[in-house]
Amino acid sequence: MKKLLLFILKALSFIGVFLLMTIITLYSSLLIICYGPSKSARNIFVTTFLETGALKFVVHLVLPSKDIQKIVDSNSLQEMTKDVDADLIEVQEDSKNEIKIEKIHGANFFATMMIVPDPSTVYVATTYPFTQYGKTLDELVKENDALGGINGGIYKSTGNEGGYPMGVVVSKGQIVWNAPHGVGYHLIGLDENNILKILSLEGLNQEGVKKLVETEKIRDAVTFQEESSDVNNHFVKLIINGEKRIAKGFGSGANPRTAIGQRKDGTLLLLVTDGRGASSHLGATASDLIEVMEKYGAVNAANLDGGSSSVMYYQDQYLMTSVTFYYSNSSWRLPEAFLIRK
Repeated sequence: MKKLLLFILKALSFIGVFLLMTIITLYSSLLIICYGPSKSARNIFVTTFLETGALKFVVHLVLPSKDIQKIVDSNSLQEMTKDVDADLIEVQEDSKNEIKIEKIHGANFFATMMIVPDPSTVYVATTYPFTQYGKTLDELVKENDALGGINGGIYKSTGNEGGYPMGVVVSKGQIVWNAPHGVGYHLIGLDENNILKILSLEGLNQEGVKKLVETEKIRDAVTFQEESSDVNNHFVKLIINGEKRIAKGFGSGANPRTAIGQRKDGTLLLLVTDGRGASSHLGATASDLIEVMEKYGAVNAANLDGGSSSVMYYQDQYLMTSVTFYYSNSSWRLPEAFLIRK
């Protein structure tokens, strides 16, 4: 019995020492990144981690808030207040919906672009009435008898429950979630004329949202966030009326991304990238998204919810899966998603 206890104590001591050395090594590595000779490494570390859902605190372990804010300010997007000019988009009513899938290889990311000629086939599907748990993207696609889709707006992702959206969600002309009180919230979606709209929700209450949705004739939309601080580093607008948003430094961190854009003829561009170590890729920056969307002819484009939520499903298979290892053959649970009707 004594030998067994002695063995257990030795094992616990070894495990304790191993964990302590691991923590010291990781912390030392972070200090080297933040205070070493490479400003680029420091900047990408800070901006990338501030875009995560659960690891934002790591940045604050090694840098004071004022230094974090300086880094964010020097690696963000310049403010863009322009709104979408619907007259620049001429949706082709007789366009055949021959969806194309294209693979994109960036310097630090791999991406898949889904090109949808008929924007009227793209809509927001939800799990309404919302409960604690959402559904994976393939479940949403199959339940709605759709061709495929991508993840959409910001939502409560804690514990991968995914049951409740954040901001505002409009599905088939009906507001199914109305909580506009968030920093930098923007409504991103399609109006009744199938034109991509990117609208600020700043300062609006629930009644204001109802009026906005009615005035703009929004049929399907989700919410994402514009915020550059020592707490969050999120962005929405990429290209408005053919004008690229100007990036300072990297423009953002490098992460998995989901974005939506629209060409002059109404064609929708649905983009998903990898990152966070998947295939040794860091991920795409805001500048990367702008470059890709411009290359594919986007007149207007916006960033959607990314990170572990970024996912694409089409014709009974995942073309892009979550970068989270446990869900690497599927997606996180979602309360809503952009789907393509058959």
